[in-house]
This record gives sequence, structure tokens and C-alpha cells, in this order.
Amino acid sequence: MSRLPEQARFVIIGAGIHGLSTAWHLADLLTARGQGSGRDILVLDKAELGAGASGIACGVVRNNYFQPAMRELMAHSVAMWESDPQTFSYHPVGYLQISPEVMHHDVATIYAQQRAIGYESTFIEGAQASQLYLESIFSDWQAKNITSVLHERRGGYANNKASVRGLAARARAAGVPIHTGVRVTALVADDGVVHAVRTDAGTVRCDAVVVAVGPWVRDFWAMLKLPETVSVVGHDGQTYRRPMWTYWSLQEGTLGVDPTFLSDNRGGLPPVVHVDTDAPLYDVDGSLVTEALWGIYFKPDVNFGGVQGGAMPFVVDRPADEVAVDPYGPTSPDFVVGPDFARMWTAGLAHCLKRFEGKGSLFSTEPSGGIGCFTPDSFPVFDVFGDNAYVIADSNHGYKMIGVGALVAKELLGSPQKLLEPFRFSRYAAGRLHPVSHSPFPWS
Repeated sequence: MSRLPEQARFVIIGAGIHGLSTAWHLADLLTARGQGSGRDILVLDKAELGAGASGIACGVVRNNYFQPAMRELMAHSVAMWESDPQTFSYHPVGYLQISPEVMHHDVATIYAQQRAIGYESTFIEGAQASQLYLESIFSDWQAKNITSVLHERRGGYANNKASVRGLAARARAAGVPIHTGVRVTALVADDGVVHAVRTDAGTVRCDAVVVAVGPWVRDFWAMLKLPETVSVVGHDGQTYRRPMWTYWSLQEGTLGVDPTFLSDNRGGLPPVVHVDTDAPLYDVDGSLVTEALWGIYFKPDVNFGGVQGGAMPFVVDRPADEVAVDPYGPTSPDFVVGPDFARMWTAGLAHCLKRFEGKGSLFSTEPSGGIGCFTPDSFPVFDVFGDNAYVIADSNHGYKMIGVGALVAKELLGSPQKLLEPFRFSRYAAGRLHPVSHSPFPWS
């Protein structure tokens, strides 16, 4: 590791999707405006590139959001994925949202608003029409209680680690130094203004700091002396006191089959499949898995092999300050998926496609999963605290939102961004919450 500089104009903490995207775009802006260069920026990470949530993400890229602000922000990010598929290891195969009647109106609303912003998609309504449409993609489609299909023609998925490396290459090419293996131990502040970042490799004075640390945001929130609980004015007009951070256990895994096992009727790569249904789910032995609304998503893993996907996360039932984020991801003894997820997800695969019947034993025993740090309403916070600490708190929406860094870079140079306005911290006290859908997932 090379020696840290004594000073940097911008210190970005976190070398994942948000930190690296911000660094790259900020460097380009500084150069284009004649206001500096990539050498004015310093990226720090306590481990390595993509060592957090970006590195374990399933990699799905979609715009299937009930919330208008999320939908517009994701359209911006999808366009960035499409701008350089090779560098970002992006597969633009599209995305299917397959839903039961209880979600019909929500999904119809998403479709109408996608059309309004020029985001190409196809909407199929009715049980028979939905079945025929899905059979035109997968001849063995058999999921029950489906009454609508929203087919996003854009979107798809990317390889997590490869896309992070691509962003790092872009940032380095713009002159940004990236130091990994450097742990931030404190933010040195006076009257709310951060003057320096203290690390185990030395102290760096700075004009501004960007916190882009994913599930470790809780710790940096504490360093900034920000509140552990916040007042939230709910949709009912009542005020509630809520913890700022809640951890959810992420449920993802892989079925050990050849990726071509999920080929579509043409023999090619299919769209990402996300199915929600209220049909009872049964295991291969006929035992009931659940009668509640459930959902899964899946796609081929063309980079490492298999069919990869996940299901609804669940809340970690302990206060945020008692949750051990380290060790993170598959190395955690507490937050890897277990047999309950394997049973539910493989049963869900078989419920959707006949080809998966009897394949549950092929579920990979390699550790998978992780935890995400969620805000009070499960949507991101992008905002400045104090005078110069920009916090990117993505509430586990992060990986797909590759374009946020371009917007943050502009805000760091004094240009407020309309797409980020709905995600300010002030929305909680003001009651400007995002609308809530009937999805079983907290981020839809």
C-alpha cells in the first residue's frame, strides 16, 4: 500500500458501486470544468474493491418500482449500464415482473408511469393472456395465480465484481488514487464540519467527505453524531419515532445447474424472472411451504455457473447497534442463508418452471447471503450533513443504481440534482414518504 496523502479535496469512503462511480464522475467533471483533476480525490476502503454489498449482489438491474422517484432515478441508472456494457459486464436481457391479482393495480401503475417517462415495456393483463405470454418465452411455465406480466425491455443483470473493477478502472484512468486496506477510524469535525479523516494509515485533511459504505453506514452515522432515532410523519399523518437503521438478512443463492438450463424457447438468455404470487407453495414431497404472498427472482449466472436468485429478506431481530456487520457476507457466521431459504427458493423455482422439479438437491452449499442496512422507510437517503459530509445511504438498493454517483458528483460541485431531491433526510419529519406497494419485498 502506497502512503496516504496528507490532504485531499474530496475523500470518498467506500470502494463499491457508489464510491467508485462518484469518484469517476467527479474526476471527469473537475477536469472538464477546469476546476481540478482526479488527483484532488482520494478513495479509501478498509478491505478491497467491492468487498461489501456491491461484491455479493445478485446483479439484477431493473426499473420495476411503484414509487415515481425511484422509477425516474433507475431510468437514469439503466441508461448508464447501457452506455458501456463491456466495461460494466452488463447483460441487457430485460426483466419480467410476474404478479397475482392483489398486485395488478400496482403493476399497471408502474407500466403507465414507465410509458410516461419513455421507458420501454410491455404489459399483459389477465390470467390466460399472461400464461400464453410466459409460455411464449418458457414452454414449461406453470406458476399459478398469475394475472399480469410487466416485461421491461431494458434492464437485465451484471457481474458484480467485474462491474466494480470496471468502475475502478474508469476512476483510475481519470487520475483518482484508490487505497484499499485502509480503515477509517474517525471523522475529525468541528461544529459539524469534517476537517479530516483519521485512518489506521494516517490522517488526511479534506474539504469534503463522501460516505458510501453500504451496510457500515450505521457506524459513520455515529461518527457524524447524527441521531439513532428519527421522527417520521407517516402516510396517516401521525408522527412516529423510528430507528434510523434496521438490518435485514438478504436471501440469495445458486442452483448448481448449467446456466443454459434456464434458456428461453429460442435457446438464448432469457429476461430476469421475478414472480410474486399468492398461490400456496408446496415442496417436492407435497408439504406446504407457505400460504402467504411470496416472491422469488432468478437468472442464469453466466459468469460462475448455475442459476442464481433470491427471495424476500427478513428483519434481523435486534437493535442496529447490536448487529455485527463484520465479518461480512458469506464469511459471516450469522447472516448466510440456511435450509429454510433453500427449501423455499427451490420449491419456488419448481412452481414456476417444470424443468426445476426434483432439482432442489442441486442447491449450492457454498455460503451465500449477507445483510443490508435499511432506512426508516426502506428507501435511500442522499444528503449533506453538517456542512460537507455527503452520505449515500442506499437502503440496499445500491448495486443497480450505478448512476447515482454521477448525480452526487454534480451536487458536490454545487449543482443540486432534481432526481435526488425526493431522497433527502428531511422527508421523514415533513411526511414526504414514498408510496407503498403490495409487494412482499421492502424495496419495490
